[in-house]
Amino acid sequence: MGTDGRVTVVGIGADGWDGLGTSAREAVQRAEVVLGGPRQLALLPDDPRIPPRRPWPTPMTPALPGLFDELADRAVCVLASGDPMFFGIGATLARLLSPERLRVLPAPSSVALACARLGWPAEEVDVVSVVGRPLARVRRALAPGRRVIVLSSGAESPGEIAALLDADGWGPSAIALLEQLGGPGERLLAGLASDWPHPPGDALNLVAVSCEPGPDARVLGEVPGLPDEAYDHDGQLTKREVRAVTVAMLAPRAGELLWDVGAGAGSIAIEWMRAHSACRAVAVESHLDRVAAISRNADALGVPGLRVVPGRAPAALTDLPTPDAVFIGGGVTGEGVLDACLDALRPGGRLVANAVTVEGEAVLAAAHARLGGTLTRLSVARAGAVGGFTGWRPAMPVTIWSVTP
Repeated sequence: MGTDGRVTVVGIGADGWDGLGTSAREAVQRAEVVLGGPRQLALLPDDPRIPPRRPWPTPMTPALPGLFDELADRAVCVLASGDPMFFGIGATLARLLSPERLRVLPAPSSVALACARLGWPAEEVDVVSVVGRPLARVRRALAPGRRVIVLSSGAESPGEIAALLDADGWGPSAIALLEQLGGPGERLLAGLASDWPHPPGDALNLVAVSCEPGPDARVLGEVPGLPDEAYDHDGQLTKREVRAVTVAMLAPRAGELLWDVGAGAGSIAIEWMRAHSACRAVAVESHLDRVAAISRNADALGVPGLRVVPGRAPAALTDLPTPDAVFIGGGVTGEGVLDACLDALRPGGRLVANAVTVEGEAVLAAAHARLGGTLTRLSVARAGAVGGFTGWRPAMPVTIWSVTP
């Protein structure tokens, strides 16, 4: 490898040194220092040909730039679990180091091994990591008949996952717990979420779920326009039909960031994030009781990564990351709110604003006259009982302004 600043990342499985190929072994032996977690470093043999081992600093991520600057003139090998580019340190180092400096030698990932053991086609499996992430992320992947593999954070994860599934009405779902995959201590345990019988075991595990809803499960669709009753709200909720149109106009794309200004129950931000696992959102809301409700809704609907900012726009928008799209659901008549949102947008970004009052409509009409875009007026009526008959109950019409400034 030489001392040209190259860093080789070697994926190592639970079978340790014996499972490494020739290239991977040579990368370890030719290094001047081997970095890794305690578990990975312990898999190396006591052999004089193995260079000095150095565990990761704690906390690791903030220390990485300085560490690799320190080792810039040394031959470095990094040990990682399985495929380092799949939820692993390889992806972190790829963001830190130039492609010319990084070389990755992957081993089979734990997901690949699990699919092989279970006979599951990998392309038909959804993967969710709860390593350093909220367990509620699992909820986003639940759908009848789907297969989900959850990357556990430790020995307690299988029981916690089973409890979450059972509490959410997915108790009939079959669970397979796979420990120490690929190693001599490999073990597979099975059970149902409603009656998970196994105590905590090995910390190196993943959980495979065959999703089966019970009669009380809340089975939700994939597209915007979730039922209004899916949300905890005090009436400040963009209603289902308007929400579907609004999110369609916002046009979420993978990796983009939304500001939901005057978020109410957070429904627009939540359905933006549900559109793709890489979508991000910030919900800005001035009422503290609604702030708490937004967090509860995000957790219940499987997007606990939603950032909630208490405060009133435009002051609360200061120092937020640059948005790709902005939705103004409340406060469009507030002084400076609309201009602050327009000024903050990334070039080519989209802004959608809704209004139900005459004063709000006037603001949007003036903005449309100045900047163009599209104005849409949406009227929705729902059938309801009128004595012994059925009649239409109209909701307040909503004016929607959509623009790419």
